[in-house]
Amino acid sequence: MRIYHQSDNEIVYKADNSPLTEADLASDRLITQGLTKINQDWPILSEESADIPYDRRSSWHRFWLVDPLDGTKEFIKRNDEFTVNIALIENGCPVLGVVHAPALEICFYGAKGAGAYVERNNLPVRRIFVADMKEQDTVKVVASRSHRDDRITVMLDRLGGYECIRMGSSLKICLVAEGIAHFYPRLGPTMEWDTAAAHAVVNEAGGRVCQWSGAELIYNKPDLHNPDFFVLAENNQSLRMLINDFK
Repeated sequence: MRIYHQSDNEIVYKADNSPLTEADLASDRLITQGLTKINQDWPILSEESADIPYDRRSSWHRFWLVDPLDGTKEFIKRNDEFTVNIALIENGCPVLGVVHAPALEICFYGAKGAGAYVERNNLPVRRIFVADMKEQDTVKVVASRSHRDDRITVMLDRLGGYECIRMGSSLKICLVAEGIAHFYPRLGPTMEWDTAAAHAVVNEAGGRVCQWSGAELIYNKPDLHNPDFFVLAENNQSLRMLINDFK
């Protein structure tokens, strides 16, 4: 937050032309130090250490997956919608996740078998669940502020009426977990560290992060890019039908 409020925050660009700030690197250092204190035997895969080769990662059955600053574009724009994402992965599945939005003073977290929760502005912690959408409800769709895809527009037009909520970073997945939105379709590039922590949260809230096939996203693949995916309530049959019809 100290760096966030500086007017002279230095920005450089990676090979893929994505921005990198001083805050990304400082956050990465602090998180790595903290996680190492928890357990020195669990490896850490971070966006800032993504060059670890697969022949080394392939033996990792339990590891931390970290995005030290998700929503760097939101950070640069100073619209507050950036997060810190920390997930624990076991055998390719996220079993614990923390999504913290420091500028908004919101923290989402969840762990396998323990539920999903949100804490806002130091108010009491509240357990969260996905929304139980009724047939007459207007579908609330969450979409990215920074990424647009014409295919999503075509898909959503088949819904008839819908309400669009725009949000940055992994908060989009958390809005589905909290029941504020029903559906988050993502047809476009993301990385494993972008989704893992929020994936753990939405799973414990009764939701699902799935591919076109219906299979859940998996982690620690040879290629760390995610395929297209959709976030929705586990039992939302109407949205499942929409996805299947659009394939």
